[in-house]
Amino acid sequence: MTSESNLIVRFAEPADCGAIFDLVKALAEYEKLSHAVTGSPAALKEHLFGSSKYAEAILAEYTGQAVGFALFFHNYSTFLTKPGIYLEDIFVLPEYRSQGIGKALLIKVAQIAVERDCGRLEWSVLDWNEPAQAFYRHMGASILDEWRICRVTGEALKELGIGDRG
Repeated sequence: MTSESNLIVRFAEPADCGAIFDLVKALAEYEKLSHAVTGSPAALKEHLFGSSKYAEAILAEYTGQAVGFALFFHNYSTFLTKPGIYLEDIFVLPEYRSQGIGKALLIKVAQIAVERDCGRLEWSVLDWNEPAQAFYRHMGASILDEWRICRVTGEALKELGIGDRG
């Protein structure tokens, strides 16, 4: 069991990008998607801290070791006419789960959303990840079964971008 006094949840700094990328790879392994990780710590650092900041990250450290993270960015609700936060990833190493670390990360992102007057906080969860779904429901989230994620990547994105889809 972790002691709250040994847990630090804070905004990531440029020097944390290697540790965050290691956590990203651990997340991909957990989700059986290791083959999909094609990025690098350098690209992550550029996107979090470069001239164009595309995302922000929160790091959870227990006794000085990075054990979890949350990566998010702003979106916008036209219906609410307010910004929102999209939580791209939240992950805690398996051996540190059920100790309040995921809860602390989610609360921190929610606090940021409230401080920034966001209208909502949203994220996706895999349909097979029942433990995560139960945790999110416990934390007050609704899981919207009526919505589906649409995604265009790779060659299809390039074709769409040049208008080559008829």
